[in-house]
Formats: sequence, C-alpha cells, structure tokens
Amino acid sequence: MRMVSPVSGIRCRQIEESDVDAVAALLTRGFPNRNRQFWRHALDQLTRREPPRGLPKYGYLLETGGAPVGAILLICSTMRTGDTVAPRCNLSSWYVEPAYRAYAPLLVSHALRHKEVTYLNVSAAPHTWPIIEAQGFSRYSDGIFVCFPALSRAPAGADVKVLDARLKPAVVFDPFEQDILRQHAEHGCISLWCATADRAFPFVFRPRLAKGCIPCAQLIYCHDVADFARFAGPIGRHLALRGRPIVIVDANGPIPGVLGIFRHGSKPKYFKGPQRPRLGDLAYTEYAILGV
Repeated sequence: MRMVSPVSGIRCRQIEESDVDAVAALLTRGFPNRNRQFWRHALDQLTRREPPRGLPKYGYLLETGGAPVGAILLICSTMRTGDTVAPRCNLSSWYVEPAYRAYAPLLVSHALRHKEVTYLNVSAAPHTWPIIEAQGFSRYSDGIFVCFPALSRAPAGADVKVLDARLKPAVVFDPFEQDILRQHAEHGCISLWCATADRAFPFVFRPRLAKGCIPCAQLIYCHDVADFARFAGPIGRHLALRGRPIVIVDANGPIPGVLGIFRHGSKPKYFKGPQRPRLGDLAYTEYAILGV
C-alpha cells in the first residue's frame, strides 16, 4: 500500500531490499554520530529477520522523485503475553530531511496504522516525549535501575546453575523462550539459563558501555523481573567474570533485594496498542537487534 500526497508528490511506502543503500545514506545524514557502516549493519540485521505476516521487514520511507527523504525503521516480531501471542513493533531511528518535516506525520501515521499491533518506543529523546505522547503513546517504564547483582546473596534453599543458552537444560524449560535465547545470542547478546532442580529460567543481556567507557550489561529479557531479583547473585557473578559487573534494568523503582540506584526519568519507555509491555522484556527491540 502506498500513500501519495497530492500537494507535493511525496509518497510513503515500505522500505524494500533495493532501498537499503539509499536508506543507510539518509540515516547517516540524520544521525551523524553513527556512520554508514553502522546503518548498513543494522539493515543487514533486519534483512536476516522474517517479520510477522502483513508487517514490514524494514519499515517505511518517504520519497519524492525516486529518492528517500524520510525513513522510520520498524523491528517487528511476535511475542507472547500470558496465553496470547500477538505482533509487536519497535519504532526505531526515525528521520526526515528538514525541507520535508511537514510530511513527517504522513510517515508516522503509516507506520502506526496496524491496530492489532503493540508499538514500542524505547529510546525516545527527551525533546520528543511530548510529541510521542500526543501520538497516543503511554509510558510504561519511568526509569532505570543501575545495579551490582554480584553482591546479592544466593537464593535461599536453591541450588542454581548458570548455563550458556546453547546448552539444553536437563530440567523443564519453555521452548518459546529457548528460541528467544537462541535468536538473541545470534545478534550478539549474552543468553543464559538459570537452572534450579525444578526448571530453567531464561535471561538475555546486551553487553554495553555506559557513558562510552564503563562495561555493563543491559537486561533484555527475562520471564519476570522477580526472577532477576531471585537469581541476581549467580547471574551477577557470571557476568562479572566476563567483565560486566554492572547491570541496567528498566524499572519503576528500586528492585528489592538488589544493590543499586534507581534513576527516575532516565530512558523512559513508551508503548501504544492493545498489550501493555512488562518490565524485563525488550526482546527483538533496537537494543537487542541493532545494538543501539
């Protein structure tokens, strides 16, 4: 489907594989802190993914005269909430050339037109918060919890083994979550199981550098943040041995039992759509897939 502006000849359409080079050049102009190689890698990552039926592989672009003047990347996936499996899209890396900013709403409205989809905006800059709230987004995470999980006590009464996700646990585990761990490991994340005598609990972390120089890990996925608190000690020691003693977790307050600092208003997360995201689930977002 293509939307055409009768005023300027600008049209909005899905980004196709043949557009990748031009979109990479456009985003390089829009985000001068990231080079063309970064955007080509990001788009290559999307090329490897297969989106849910009816949703775009890369996102949408605005074009005029055959040249893109605006683009928004979408990372589309299928996620489970309780017993429901539903589509979810992370809006990422939105840019429109200055001369065409008046047509930015055309791009956004096209990207948000799927009513059955839950949309995430997980890296909105502070100056855009009023804009995305006006677009109907609601905040579901008010800040981040920066913690030192290795200093937490081992869970009482539980013999816990931290296993690389490539190993199949000898106890009960969820095959859907096994796929999440495997796919995120392929994108450079740290995927692991915390296995007790009864079952295996999934965790995914993205290695990061806070402030550009401090090694840390960002929690990308777990079944429940309470699981992270329960296994913080073993997980923290596992990550610390790999040079990542600090862990960043989306939160609405301090996490009981874990030593750390809650930073209210830092990196809030937004959503729009039928399924309110839960904390501890950034699976298949730009953090995990693109490494932003």
